[in-house]
Amino acid sequence: MDNNQAIPFNKENFKLIFSKEFALVIIISIPSAIFAEFFNIPLAWFLGPMLATSVASLFGLKIKMPKLVLSIILILLGLYIGNYIDKSLFSQIHQWAWTSLIMLIYIIISVLVVSKYLQVFSKYEKKTSIFSAAPGALGPLMILAEDEKKTDLSQVATSHLIRLIIIITVFPFIVDSFYSGEILEDSEKILEDQNIYHLVLLIMSSIILIIFFDKFKIPAALLSGTLLASGFLQIAEIATYKLPPNIIDYCLLILGASVGCRFANKTFGEIANNAWHSFIATFLLVILGLAAAFVASLVIDKNLFTLILSYCPGGIYEVAVIAIFFNLDPEFVSFHHIIRLLLILFIVPILLKILEKKA
Repeated sequence: MDNNQAIPFNKENFKLIFSKEFALVIIISIPSAIFAEFFNIPLAWFLGPMLATSVASLFGLKIKMPKLVLSIILILLGLYIGNYIDKSLFSQIHQWAWTSLIMLIYIIISVLVVSKYLQVFSKYEKKTSIFSAAPGALGPLMILAEDEKKTDLSQVATSHLIRLIIIITVFPFIVDSFYSGEILEDSEKILEDQNIYHLVLLIMSSIILIIFFDKFKIPAALLSGTLLASGFLQIAEIATYKLPPNIIDYCLLILGASVGCRFANKTFGEIANNAWHSFIATFLLVILGLAAAFVASLVIDKNLFTLILSYCPGGIYEVAVIAIFFNLDPEFVSFHHIIRLLLILFIVPILLKILEKKA
């Protein structure tokens, strides 16, 4: 497989696992996670490494996250979320059609409003503003943007990264302050009487679906493939395996560090130039997301924080770990972010064609 595939199983990625760049990621991430945990920062094993590696990247330190390591972690997260999928879930799926429709309206309004703001106040070119205004889906959007002329890829990437940092840093503190539900706790007790062959079957089935989804360019193949595989096998009572909660800490560390590593080759100047308008754009997207969550609360009986997280303009995997940590219906949140990715990839090209016709 090449590096662009979901599971880059090749010599280059194996070598990167034992590289100095990855060793530095771990050396920076572990102390920062322990430091954040010592001060009772919510999602300490995610936020600590994320912020520390972001600063390290901006200072020019050569750090890199192996795609193979990240892929393995995302499969584990998918399997963990799959634990929440059961037969009772289908009793409410018919309501998800309405919340998905609300997602469609939310994305269209968000792109139109925020792109207009970026054009008028940030002087972004029209295509660049549309890619920058989309609520999430940085990876797929960058692929689309590369094929479009007059699109500043650096501005698009920087806008999304700043937004991601703001959302993922602020949201856990808000939930921790106002949400009174149960929070995921580490468990030292390993679940007994579980069949290891079930875990192997779940992993192998997930990998097969991931490769299939990736081949047909289905967004978030690592998460959607694993969720579908684990959900089907568990509902059909073919295989079930509950991963211990303390495995999430290791997933959080790698995922948080991977966010920080995305700032490689960025400078403080680039961040400073985009920071203010990215902050305003994020604020607008959050306000629109809150409005969407409120409307969704009128058609489905869900915790308001679950709905806010479902319409949060952050990265699908990063938002998923927040849902897991705060026990906010991870399967519901993940489903809506997968839908968001699909809708963004459908809506953005249509808006670009409209622009070209007008031109």
